[in-house]
Amino acid sequence: MTWKTAYRSLYYETMTEPDDPELLPEQTALLVIDVQNTYLTRADRSTLSPAEQAHFDRWTPFHERMHGTVIPNIARVLAAFRRRSIEVFFARIACQTRDGRDRSLSQKLPGFNNLLLPKDTTPSFIVDALAPQDDEIVVTKTTDSALTGTNLRLLLHNVGIRNVVCVGIFTDQCVSSTVRSLADESFRVVVLDDCCAAATDELHRKELEIINNIYCTVMGVDDIAKIMNLP
Repeated sequence: MTWKTAYRSLYYETMTEPDDPELLPEQTALLVIDVQNTYLTRADRSTLSPAEQAHFDRWTPFHERMHGTVIPNIARVLAAFRRRSIEVFFARIACQTRDGRDRSLSQKLPGFNNLLLPKDTTPSFIVDALAPQDDEIVVTKTTDSALTGTNLRLLLHNVGIRNVVCVGIFTDQCVSSTVRSLADESFRVVVLDDCCAAATDELHRKELEIINNIYCTVMGVDDIAKIMNLP
């Protein structure tokens, strides 16, 4: 199975294999979404209660995927785009105020998504392994979609971008929301499956099945490297 037949929902079960997308370097940008310290920092397991340890353990596969697959693959794509002088953008969740009053409702509700990340604090920063360089553009959002909560659409338009390659976390939340917004604005979107993660592999796979073919094209690092002739 190749990317052309993978991640197919019932809607696209009988679809013919698509052609390779035309991703001209001067019209294409990489968008790294929310790979921030807050999501990769873990407590000392030995200090946790049994219930907390059980919850800690349920998140271990996510951290293993991030450190073993996602971050190394994003670093590879970043390096390739930089060598070709192809545009690189970053999006991160952060609020402008210390108390987070400027956050969207989805980031104020109780639970996992209730994040208080003032923009100048270490937890809100992109992880060091993927840190922005030189004049690469970083947008700060208080929404799930990097397009809805920032001037990213205008920035992409201003630099002549038609195609956006999306990577980051979480596949079923901010990545998906961003992909849908980009598609609605008529950008061609590519999602690299081995550069993304959700809380579980099942959620990751299911969300890719949902968004593939209608909102984006899902493929892997090796596929895009071949299509774009990346070093």
